Parts: sequence; structure tokens; C-alpha cells
Amino acid sequence: MEQVISPEKKGLRNSRLFILVPVIAAFMVYPFLVSDYFIDIAFFFGIYALLGLSLNIVLGEVGLFDLGHAGFYAIGAYTTAILNTKFGIPILVLIPVAALAAALFAYVVFSPVIHLQGDYLLIVTLGMGEIIRQALINNPFDLTGGPNGVFGIDFPRIALPGIGEIFVCDSSIKYYFLIWAIVGLTIIGLKSLQNSRIGRAWNYIREDEVAANATGIDSRHYKLLAFVLGAGLAGVAGNVYACKLMVVSPESFTFWESCLMFCIVLIGGMGSIPGVLIGAAFISLFPEIFRPFAMYRMLIFGSAMILMMMFRPGGAWPRKRGAVEFRSLLEDSGRSDA
Repeated sequence: MEQVISPEKKGLRNSRLFILVPVIAAFMVYPFLVSDYFIDIAFFFGIYALLGLSLNIVLGEVGLFDLGHAGFYAIGAYTTAILNTKFGIPILVLIPVAALAAALFAYVVFSPVIHLQGDYLLIVTLGMGEIIRQALINNPFDLTGGPNGVFGIDFPRIALPGIGEIFVCDSSIKYYFLIWAIVGLTIIGLKSLQNSRIGRAWNYIREDEVAANATGIDSRHYKLLAFVLGAGLAGVAGNVYACKLMVVSPESFTFWESCLMFCIVLIGGMGSIPGVLIGAAFISLFPEIFRPFAMYRMLIFGSAMILMMMFRPGGAWPRKRGAVEFRSLLEDSGRSDA
């Protein structure tokens, strides 16, 4: 039986394509029109976009407070740095390894405390982030380099046996396309996840965990899954960040970084993928726009945050949650009863 698409859905799909195609074209052309400095700004925009998307799974989709997300970012970066500099493992091979290391750490740490809610979970995440940073400074097993960090990280390379290197990511343009390719794939994956049974379960837990449990949803399982997936994405961001700077140090993963990620989700709109991109643009581009007013940047930034929360508490691009999601909940619960 063929699926009938309503005219409203066709119009919505066409309007999205009308917006999406020029945006993608602009991103493809942008690095060839500007200097390396502005390409690097766009690169860090991509890093913050990926970090915002990773935290959005935890904060936006499930509604769990996490102020230690920079810890997962650090684990991905240091895993990449240590394995590449000490064992010579290629950077691109280490992308899934960094994601797995951060995800595994999140699973081990949050399994015992995932039942906590609100402020209690917030304090645990804050403490976790600071513990990771202090551990990096203390240089356990002489691996992290202490306050100086790890130097000499290699470029991402692709080599084939008998042929040699066919690709080396050694320029700002290549790093730009690398990070935005990862962001693009992440958006596609998260969009599919939002429309899946897992995404709907996350949203039901966010709206009312007691009601979600009553319908047969295992809230502990889904909340832990959100932390693990969010940590894995942050680990990927850490991998790309480490190979771009070729050095990692504890000062790059402070509590302030976790606050910025938190602000990205709040400014853009909790659970909204386009909103996260807007929030990441605000966080990464704001310091450059107001660089001539360096003394007052934080004052302007704080004022902008206050005004946003006063007049747009849902964020710049809030996610629309309507009857379709709750209809899907009834269908899911009906299947589980059957």
C-alpha cells in the first residue's frame, strides 16, 4: 500500500529544501571566498555545533541537567592525543575510539547515579567534570603531560597499502570540511533518532517521567542511553579539536566550556537541532564580533543571555512538540501491551 503524503507535508518539505539547498551551497563556497582566519572561525563554529548537539541529547531531549559535559570532550581529546603520540595510531581511526572511550566513561560513572534528578544530578555532573580536569593536571601514569598537556598530535591521514598517502588534512579548508561533514552526518542521525521510538521515549521522560514509566518506558535505560550517546559525540568533537590544534591541555576543558555548551542549548531552544546551530553560532561568533570591545564582551554576553531568557524563554528556534508525538506514544504503548 502506497503512503499518501498530504499537501501540507509536501509544502513543508519543499519549503525546507528551499532553505536547505542555499545554506549547503553557501557552506560549500564560503571557505574559498575568505581568509584562513575566517575559515578557522567557521571551524570552531562547527566544533561548538557538534558539542551543542551532543549536550542537546541529554538536556534538550531528556531534560537532564549536565554541567560537566566538557569532561567527555576532554576524554575524547586526550584519548586521541595519547594514542596518536605514544602509539602512532592514525587520527581518523581514533574517531570511533575517542567516541567509545567517552561513552564508556559516561556509562561507568552515571550508571550508579542516573536515578538522581534535578539539582542532585547537576551537582554530580559538575563534580565529574572537575574531577576529570584535575586528573589531567595531576598527570596520572605520566600520560597527560600535566598542566602542559600533550604535544605533537599528527594530521588526519588516509593511506592505502602499496599506494601510500592519498589524503592529508593539513589545511584550514580541509579541517573546515572535516568538521562540517561530521556535523552534517550527526544532524541526519539525530533527526532520525528524534523520529524513532527512542526519541519519543526521551521526550515522554522529559515531559513527565512518572507517566512515562506508567506506559512501560524504562526511564533509567533511556536516560543512561542519552548520556552515553551525548558523551560519544562530545568525544568525537574532542578528537577533531585535538588534531586541529595539535596540542591539548587541561585549560581547554574548564567548567566555563561546559557553561558555554549549556548556553548553546538554552539560547537555541531545547531539543531543537536548528536552534542548537543558532546557539553555537552565537557562542562562537559573538567574541569575534565584539573583539574591539574586549573589556565589555562578558557584560554584553550576559546581558544578551538575560534578554533572551526574558523575551524568548523557549530559545531562538524552539522545537515544536505537538499532538503527533503524543499520538505516537499511544501507538507505542499499544504495541507494548500487545
